[in-house]
Order: sequence, then structure tokens, then C-alpha cells
Amino acid sequence: MTAAPVLHQDKTFSNVNFSENKLDNREFLNCEFLNCDFSKSDLSGNDFANCRFIECNFSMAIISGTGFSDVTFTKCKLLGMDFSPCNKLMLSFLAADCNMDFAIFHSVKLRKITFSNCSLKEAVFEHSDLTGTVFKNCDLENAKFLKCILEKTDFRTAKYYAIDPDSNTMKKTKFAEGNLAGLLTKYNLDIEG
Repeated sequence: MTAAPVLHQDKTFSNVNFSENKLDNREFLNCEFLNCDFSKSDLSGNDFANCRFIECNFSMAIISGTGFSDVTFTKCKLLGMDFSPCNKLMLSFLAADCNMDFAIFHSVKLRKITFSNCSLKEAVFEHSDLTGTVFKNCDLENAKFLKCILEKTDFRTAKYYAIDPDSNTMKKTKFAEGNLAGLLTKYNLDIEG
């Protein structure tokens, strides 16, 4: 019989090093994490609800079955983080001023998520539902969008993206007039502006 999770509620964790450690059977509710290091840690099966992560490092963290519900990541490093195995029923977050290069979002529902001023270079979005998601001032250089639902997705202020409209479902997707070249990349055109 599995024990009830250890509940941490309304707590602040500051400068805690969780790096390369495994957190077991924890539930964090309305907690704040300031300058904590989760790099290469195993957060599998834990739940974070209404939590705020500020200047934390999640690079290469393992999040199999981890829930992130109404979570805010601000100025965090999430390099190479694979969101694919996380608890998909508990996945809603806001990311602001984060480095999410090489992050993986395979078969993940990211509806109405906001990425603001984030670096998502070489991030992988495959078979993901990005309906209503906003990429505000994000760097999407070499990010891969394949077989994604991009309905009402907002790329108006995103830069360096290359999206193949034939390989994704797009309806009422938002782009700025000056950034439409990113939709024609596969044709290897020389577009002057």
C-alpha cells in the first residue's frame, strides 16, 4: 500500500540544491521556489500546483508522471527538459524569461499556455496541441513543429521560426506580416524585405 504524499503547502524554498536527487511522493501546493537547483534531479510522480519557480534550474530534470498545474516559471533554466512523460492531465504553466532550449514537447497538450520572452531554440513540438498558445517575443530558432495543432496560436512577436503549414493543422494562427517568411522556409526562397 502506497503512503499518502507528503504535503508542502504555502512554503518558500530558497537556494535549495535538489540537483541529482530524487524527490519521492511529494505534493507542493501554493509554494514558491527561489533560486533552487533541480538540475538532473528525479521529480517523477510529484505534483506542483499553484507554485512559482523563480531563477531555478531544471536542466535535464526527469519529470515522468510529474504534475505542473497552474505553475509559473520565471527566469528559469529548463534546458533539454522533456515534458512528454509528465502528467498530461496536470499540465498548465506560464513561462517568462526562461531558457527552454532543446526542450521536448512530444504529444503534449499545451492549450492556452504563454511563453513570454523565452528562448526555445531547437525545442521539439511534435504531435502537440498548441491551440491558443502564445509565443510572445520568443526565439524559436531551429524549433521543430511537426503534426501540431496550431489553431489560434500566436506567433506575431516570435522570431526565427520555420513552420511548414502542410505538416501542421493551422486555422486562425496569428503571424505578423513581416514574419511570414518563416512559413516558406521549406521552399528555400530568397525573400528580401
